[in-house]
Amino acid sequence: MELADILAEHAVLTCTGVSNKSQLFEILAQKAAELTDFPQAKILATLTGREELGSTGLGNGIAIPHGKIQGLKGVTAVFARLDQPIDFDSVDDQPVDLVVMLLAPVGAGADHLKALSRVARLLRTERVTDQLRSETDPARLHAVLTAQVETTYAA
Repeated sequence: MELADILAEHAVLTCTGVSNKSQLFEILAQKAAELTDFPQAKILATLTGREELGSTGLGNGIAIPHGKIQGLKGVTAVFARLDQPIDFDSVDDQPVDLVVMLLAPVGAGADHLKALSRVARLLRTERVTDQLRSETDPARLHAVLTAQVETTYAA
């Protein structure tokens, strides 16, 4: 599973003025609702319910909030680049500015884990995160996220 398969170009957001995790989750849930035709409230409840189990802030300014929703047709991703990092209760206590939200159907264990793994691996690549942090155009951000082979391994 490639990120290009689950992350549409119009699912890449540049967010200004986001001040906390709750506000970010509202924005992510709204975009995911547009993409999936699922109610925003259901998506928001899924994200906050998962976050209550433990922060999805991985460290180094990166978070991957995720959850499973009954009846969802496939894995869906939304990327958000925040202009100002926010507190996320991350494992390293550092604020977060790069976020990839993943939603998967209930019962899609392997696909969900593959997507989480792929995103985590990509965002551990310093060259990729540097490019994401220096770019503000959603189309360019999408290109960086979905062209990981060229981005990660270019000479």
